Amino acid sequence: MPLIHKTMDGEEAHNLAIKMAKYGLIPKIKKLENEKILNVRAFDKQFANPIGCAAGFDKNAEAIEGLFKIGFGFVEIGTVTPLAQEGNPKPRVFRLSEDRAVINRYGFNGHGHEEVKKRVEQFWINRKNDKEIVGVNIGKNKTQQDAISDYLAGLRLFADRADYITINISSPNTPGLRNLQNKEQLENLIDPLLKMRNQLGKKIPLIIKIAPDLNEEEMKDIAKVLIRNNKKIDGLIVSNTTISRPSYLKSEYKNESGGLSGRPLKKASTEALKKMYELTNGKVTLIGVGGIESGHDALEKIKSGATLIQLYTSMVFEGPIIVNKIKRELIELLRKEGYSNVSEAIGLDAKKN
Repeated sequence: MPLIHKTMDGEEAHNLAIKMAKYGLIPKIKKLENEKILNVRAFDKQFANPIGCAAGFDKNAEAIEGLFKIGFGFVEIGTVTPLAQEGNPKPRVFRLSEDRAVINRYGFNGHGHEEVKKRVEQFWINRKNDKEIVGVNIGKNKTQQDAISDYLAGLRLFADRADYITINISSPNTPGLRNLQNKEQLENLIDPLLKMRNQLGKKIPLIIKIAPDLNEEEMKDIAKVLIRNNKKIDGLIVSNTTISRPSYLKSEYKNESGGLSGRPLKKASTEALKKMYELTNGKVTLIGVGGIESGHDALEKIKSGATLIQLYTSMVFEGPIIVNKIKRELIELLRKEGYSNVSEAIGLDAKKN
């Protein structure tokens, strides 16, 4: 990774990583088998392991198969918008190497629904087994004033082409998007989506992705919306990138605008995860994201309430070997602490509060 970091900027390296995964050019990695201790059930599906690739890495569904080959238990593609769009002006990705972090302000750049749909369909045709779980993360186009229509279009298109769908309302790089986390606006978004899902006759799990920058009252409001009678949402991803900048950041890029991910996000995202587990009474499946670099970090997220976890930024610094490294360390920690399956650890720290 150091050579790539010296010769390419963040976006160039990201594009290279996608191409390498797409064409199977990733260095040979001895794949760690998914032992039963890592098998976990969520959304009425069996996951071979709880470690997923977060949305934002494979935005256009170009490298799904390659990502499974490096050991992920599930892959979330996107964010996908109805129309193709360029995103924000470059440069828009910055590696904060001293801080083990990234700031990005991509702005939902992508190929649009129709192109991504073709690639996802091709993956289903070639899919080797039903434990290769694929989620689709959907969003709105930057110039679209009627956000609900864009999310409905995404649900309609991908309802029978995904194992779950994530509603991204928390990227800091699309103006006004985070306002959808407001209680009233969230209800106004979720209710039509649930209605459409029922009309489609597809019990596709719907997941909301939230920011780590919410205050306690905002988190309480979101929790109330998620667990309403007959309008319950299946899952919650905690969390997206943060707009905050911890005072200890060292990189020259620390003041760039955009969402901060990686190690500096770990504490805030884990605290938000615990809080949402508590506020939803453990009734909503949580996916923990933010600063996961080791088996210890993974187990901390799981004990804080996550059934599943996702990586992205740690791959920037460690490369594809990080997936098997975390799996190996997680297995060792689970056995050391006396668990027979990872699911036994879910929420244990959150329950102590």
